[in-house]
Formats: sequence, structure tokens, C-alpha cells
Amino acid sequence: MSRRVVRQSKFRHVFGQAAKADQSYEDIRVSKVTWDSSFCAVNPKFLAIIVEAGGGGAFIVLPLAKTGRVDKNYPLVTGHTAPVLDIDWCPHNDNVIASASDDTTVMVWQIPDYTPMRNITESIITLEGHSKRVGILCWHPTARNVLLSAGGDNVIIIWNVGTGEVLLSLDDMHPDVIHSVCWNSNGSLLATTCKDKTLRIIDPRKGQVVAERFAAHEGMRPMRAVFTRQGHIFTTGFTRMSQRELGLWDPKWHVARAGLVTPPVLGQNNFEEPVALQEMDTSNGVLLPFYDPDSSIVYLCGKGDSSIRYFEITDEPPFVHYLNTFSSKEPQRGMGFMPKRGLEVNKCEIARFYKLHERKCEPIIMTVPRKSDLFQDDLYPDTPGPEPALEADEWLSGQDAEPVLISLRDGYIPPKHRELRVTKRNILDVRPPSGPRRSQSASDAPLSQHTLETLLEEIKALREQVQAQEQRITALENMLCELVDGTD
Repeated sequence: MSRRVVRQSKFRHVFGQAAKADQSYEDIRVSKVTWDSSFCAVNPKFLAIIVEAGGGGAFIVLPLAKTGRVDKNYPLVTGHTAPVLDIDWCPHNDNVIASASDDTTVMVWQIPDYTPMRNITESIITLEGHSKRVGILCWHPTARNVLLSAGGDNVIIIWNVGTGEVLLSLDDMHPDVIHSVCWNSNGSLLATTCKDKTLRIIDPRKGQVVAERFAAHEGMRPMRAVFTRQGHIFTTGFTRMSQRELGLWDPKWHVARAGLVTPPVLGQNNFEEPVALQEMDTSNGVLLPFYDPDSSIVYLCGKGDSSIRYFEITDEPPFVHYLNTFSSKEPQRGMGFMPKRGLEVNKCEIARFYKLHERKCEPIIMTVPRKSDLFQDDLYPDTPGPEPALEADEWLSGQDAEPVLISLRDGYIPPKHRELRVTKRNILDVRPPSGPRRSQSASDAPLSQHTLETLLEEIKALREQVQAQEQRITALENMLCELVDGTD
């Protein structure tokens, strides 16, 4: 009688490999702020890293192709008056990024495709509504221009970036500091963790907690939570003895296990038992979970660790299956996670991380070993693309939609540069900002693509003219030297 010992999985042999030295980004002064954020955000066009800056907060934005040593005078994105705590790229526009700061504001920036000559100091819009520092940002996965922010005032605000208005404000749901916030796949629910050790599922449009679990992890250290594609919730936290721990929870599982015939419904008592709970080690770093819904693999990166552990989540016990660990010599200070559409499909790359060291950023590539160079349908199902499924008003009215999917068979081609246009309502209906007014021309009248191309052509012509004059001056100097030598 044969007995299967090894679990069958196409991801069982996934391995990680650090990129070569010339593919890293060197000489970057990564921020030293003590905040449990990833400090890094990446999309198929740009890499953004929070950096040290005097007199305020700043982050650097580099084109992915600009590897090697970064010039110390490379332009930064500045504008915050206090350290930047979190950054997040818009999933529907690869040129738009939001930043949250200790100065209580959220700023949204348009990053040009060309390298700017000086620091970017004018944001498209500044969102003011928090009374304490803002440490968490998260864009809506399917609705255009919808951004969530969470601050030290224990308030979650959902903004319409296109108008600068507050769509929803969740004031009375968290009695203490919020540690993490995550949307589900269609953006209808939120999963939050808080310093009061409670894991909550929130319906933001109804303004109510639809399920909660106290002490999902019994330790006092910060807890993180992410939704999986099956609607489960994956969490990381600490035990009472300060051991790091991971858990998998299903709001419907407890009801189904009770043998009820009616379909399970989210309720207050569905979190009594975890689907899976595993202790890991005794390190102090908070585990940051990065979940890939296409492969159902979750990657755990601890700040201060020198390794990345990854697990596959399935419907078979024990539900969370350990795959492997990528280890390196130096600890990580932060981590960026590339969206699926930014990977190289012809190399069977299923994930790419951007590991922050003290003064550099190093790409780490996760690969499934395959002999064929053909497109692997089983590794690359259709994945969320850059097109939104809903407008902000449609989502607010109660509509839900799954992400608009694209195929990676022919590789991903980024769309042309799109400007984020901010439409402001009647100024008499809006409270005037408490800070200094920004330039009207800078915020409401961005340069058109035609004007920008004209300016670039003029700059190119001026450079050519300067080079021609330099050659003429050199020739004249040589002639003068010959004349002087002849007279001697």
C-alpha cells in the first residue's frame, strides 16, 4: 500500500535569489524613523524609498532602470514638514503616489516620466483631516481615486483624491492606536488590527464592525492582518511569551463547523477558533505579511531579520504550509513588493522584493524552476490590471466590483502617462485650509504633455548650442597657443 508523504504543489521548489550587484540601488540614505512601515513602495515603472532628510520629510523616486550608485544630489520628493511614515503607489495610475507624515497630512504626488532637475515640492493635493500623525495609507483596489488613511488619532478616513473631499470617517471604532489596515479583494470590507489586541472586520460604508476577535494573538506587540482570496484573514503577531506567531482565521468557518444549513453570515462570534495557528521564533521584529492572491503564497518579512519565509495557503490541513526560507547576511530595514504585472513572466518569476539595507536597495527574485521558456499558464492566471472597475461615487453608493483582470501572456506594457486631475468643488462649501495657500498655477494647472515636450526640445537645443560654443572656444584657444609659440 503506497502512501503519499510529500505534499504535491507547483510552488514547493520556489527559491529566492538576490540580484547582481550592478542591479542594486546604491548610496541611498534609508530613513531611520522608528515606525513599523515597509519604507518602500514599487510598481512596474518606479521605486520609491523613504529617506533621511533635514528640515522635514522626504522620499526618493527612481525609475526601475536607474540601477547602480545614486547621485547624492538626485532630486527628492519633499513638502512634508515632518518625517514621512508611509508611502503607497496608486494601483490605477503608475505615476501617482501618496505619502503620509508625522505632520498630520497626506499628500498626493504626480511623478513625471522624465528625471526632474530639482526637488518636487508641490503636491497635486494635500489632504488635511487627522489631528495626529498619519502612519498608514492604502488605496482602494477597484475604485478610482479612493484612498484610506489611518492616524495616531485612532481615526480612519477614506478620501476621494479626485475632489479632495472626505468620503467616510470612521471615528469611534478603535479605542487605541491602529497597527494595520487592509482592504479585501473588491474593497467592500476592511480588516484592522489595533493596540487593544482586537482584530476587526469593518464595513466602512455602513460604519459598523461586522466581526471581531479579541486577542487573536495574545502578545502585546503589534499585530498585522491581510485578507486572502478565499475571504480568510491571515495574521501575524506575538504570543504571551513574545514568540512570533502566524494565524489563519475564517469568519464563516465557526458557523459552518456548527452544522448550520443556512449560509454562514459574518457575525460577532465567528472568530472563536483559528483555522491555523503556528508559533515561529523568538525574534523581536514585527512580521510584515505580503500576500500574492494569484498563487495564494504569503511572504513574511521581519524588520531587522535577514530572511524571508514564505507559506502556501490551501484548503488542505494544516492550511498554512511552509515552503522555504530565503536567507542573506544583512538585516532588512524595509521591504517593497512588486505587483504581479511588473514581473518577468518569461523567467518564471512569481514575486520580486526590494530589500532595504542601511544605504542601498537590493532586488530579491522568487522563481519557480521550469525547463521551458514558454508562457506558464498555471503560474500566471489573469491578474488585476491598472484600470479601475468603479468610480468613487459608485463605490460610495454601495456598488461593488471585482478588479479588472489582464493577461500577462504577452508581458505587461504600461499605459501612456496619465495626469491625475483634481476637481475642486465650490470653494464656499469647503473649509479653508489652516496652512499657507499653495500656488494656484502649481496645483490646478499642471503642464500639458505638449508644453512639456516643447520645453524638453528647447533644453536639448540649448545644450547642443553650448557644446558647439565650447568646441569653438577650444579651437580658438589652440590657435592662440600656436600663435604665441610662433612669436617666441
